[in-house]
Amino acid sequence: MSEQTTTGSTTTASDAPAPSTPTSSGAGLLAGPVGRNLGLVVAFALLCIVGIITAGDRFASTDNVLTILRLAAVVGVVSIGMTFVIIGGGIDLSVGALVALASIWATTLATQALAADTHWILMAGAAVLVGAIAGLVNGVVIAYGKLVAFIATLAMLAAARGLAEIIANRRTQIVQDQDFLRFFSSSPLGVPTLVWMFALVALAGWVLLNRTTFGRRTFAVGGNAEAARLAGIRVQRHTVALYVLSGVTCGLAAVMLMARTTTGSSTHGTLLELDAIAAVVIGGTLLIGGRGTIVGTVLGVLIFTTLSNVFTLNNLSSSAQAVAKGVIIVAAVLLQQRVAAGRRQRRSPKALPPTAAEGAPAGASPGVPAS
Repeated sequence: MSEQTTTGSTTTASDAPAPSTPTSSGAGLLAGPVGRNLGLVVAFALLCIVGIITAGDRFASTDNVLTILRLAAVVGVVSIGMTFVIIGGGIDLSVGALVALASIWATTLATQALAADTHWILMAGAAVLVGAIAGLVNGVVIAYGKLVAFIATLAMLAAARGLAEIIANRRTQIVQDQDFLRFFSSSPLGVPTLVWMFALVALAGWVLLNRTTFGRRTFAVGGNAEAARLAGIRVQRHTVALYVLSGVTCGLAAVMLMARTTTGSSTHGTLLELDAIAAVVIGGTLLIGGRGTIVGTVLGVLIFTTLSNVFTLNNLSSSAQAVAKGVIIVAAVLLQQRVAAGRRQRRSPKALPPTAAEGAPAGASPGVPAS
């Protein structure tokens, strides 16, 4: 009698209906990168509609669109580097200060004199090199010094900004090289050079993140650093590389800012780290690491820049802009938490009652056949 009961219960368990695959796959698609980016596209489209309704031709004009793209270029390049760092499980609060330091170093009289004797690319190279070295310092302190990324980059923020002020003696340095200014003020195919640079950096970032081993390792390190180490990934060295990459994008952003303002200044990049982190979070990158997209970051940058433009065209204060950005960031983080909780709930198997799982009648001990 007990054998029949056990056999019957085994048959019932094996024949239990499986979860609905189409539904779960559909939910996974909407919760995945495609669904998140689609939501960002819809939000961006709605924002553009609001801009057209409230500002009319002033918003929809070609000049205004190019202005939005030009303003988005600098923070966009920094945000690409920030995306890699956050996906890798880190944070970089020093990006704004690194932009200022790189712009100061590249516009010193000595650097500009060398560039005048050779080529203006020397100025751009100096800015990128300064950003890379500062990023290397961040990475080494975090990966090998075991210092928390928040504290390490906060210290670099203060140090880099202070060093920029010391070098420039708190003065604004003017870019003298006319070839440098002429190149970056051009508009190939009617699109500003700064916008082309943003597009190329975003494309390179997408390829690096989605089509290379470096990108796969970044997701692995951000998702679970210990598991990545056991899988053979050199986590410390990869972490250093992520911060160097962030520093390089800061150097490029400094070059773009120098071209746009024709100056190098210790005040460049003020609060740029907040704009970059906000754009990355809005783009769907998890602050705890392990998930994110370059496309989402680009859309996040465009959403924030367009929002600022709409506020400006409607003569709304910068304080109102700050409040709106804060509300959007909080909403995005709350949405991330809900999506993450939903995914964990779907992945966790639904535990069956011990009596049902073992085929025993109520009150019987699990694993003990009924008599």
